[in-house]
Amino acid sequence: MSGRIMHIDLDAFFVSVERRNRPDLDGKPVVVGGNPDRRGVVAAASYEARKFGIRSGMPLKTAVRLCPKAIFISGSHQKYREVSRQFFALLGNYSPFIEPVSIDEAYLDVTGFESIHGSIAQMGEKIRRSVREQLDLTASIGIAGSKTVAKVASEKAKPDGLLEVPAGEEAGFLAPLEINCLPGIGTKTESILKKLGVTSLGRLAKMPPGSLRLSLGSYGDMLIRSASGIDERKVEPPAEAKSISRENTFTQDTRDSSTMQSMLAYLSERVGADLRKRNKYARCITIKLRFNDFNTLTRSQTMSQPSDADQVIFSTGLKLFLKELAKNPLPVRLIGIGVTGLTEKGGQLSMLEQDTLRMEKLNRAVDRIRVKYGFGSIQTGRTLRLEEIFPAGLKSKDSSR
Repeated sequence: MSGRIMHIDLDAFFVSVERRNRPDLDGKPVVVGGNPDRRGVVAAASYEARKFGIRSGMPLKTAVRLCPKAIFISGSHQKYREVSRQFFALLGNYSPFIEPVSIDEAYLDVTGFESIHGSIAQMGEKIRRSVREQLDLTASIGIAGSKTVAKVASEKAKPDGLLEVPAGEEAGFLAPLEINCLPGIGTKTESILKKLGVTSLGRLAKMPPGSLRLSLGSYGDMLIRSASGIDERKVEPPAEAKSISRENTFTQDTRDSSTMQSMLAYLSERVGADLRKRNKYARCITIKLRFNDFNTLTRSQTMSQPSDADQVIFSTGLKLFLKELAKNPLPVRLIGIGVTGLTEKGGQLSMLEQDTLRMEKLNRAVDRIRVKYGFGSIQTGRTLRLEEIFPAGLKSKDSSR
């Protein structure tokens, strides 16, 4: 029996979560990302907004030009993460073989599950019904023999649909589709293929092996196989994060050292909280700076002792930050801090490490309050001024990998 893979994607996730408590947003073009008068990008757009050409990652100023009547909202990443947690818990009731792709989509290996649900398509409909009833959201599902085809099928099923590609019919399903429907083909690759006369996946699938190496290298061979529906990748559970980082793009480029240090302190606290949540220490601290000429640099320092303390992360990052800031007179566009070299906690603190013990107890107490009342419920002296930047609550872009 051939394997069956399901790709599940929540429809317009951020917007749909906002609409659960705001019926006034129903049927209207909605953009999650913030105030279009300030610097930022589109995090999500409703299907009504997408009709105007608005897409994720687009500058907010471009989005408001495309659709001046769109409703722009800041959103809440904490709320989205909680709903995402519920979503993945729901999926775990149907299959233990889950590979998260992002906050709102996942692959499931559902091979053999028809014996429980009658058919894989019936299983998919049960999942969609559970998402609707338990989360008040809609999901689109693609089912196929490979991850690539399942992903394409779920896109074709949007919004709020299910599409199964029978075993053996993958190539035929893909053949009439435009090349940009295939995961991995972005604007640049699409342009190269079209210059070669390749406009459909069927045409791409018929390209001889090696014919695209001059233009795309070995990646071309992989695209030919994918366009034929061939993809041997397995559904893999998420690997343990090897790094944790947070970064922020300022609404206006700045040389104000106090503002930048406040932001660095806040980002350090977010990284420290993530470390403690994972019960990890970190050995290496890395800062990231992007200046207004878009030149980006990173600098790292390995600590003599691993730590999860906000204060240690910040003080180490601050030294690196001040050193680099003195070398470059340009305004700063983005600042970030991260940790690597994650290790398990262990060992006993000696009497000479009482300061470290006090920091750990303090940070743990702060963590408990923030989990209950929100991260912005407690702020340190350095981060208080950020209320001027984030009047609706502190936020940042995070990454764990």
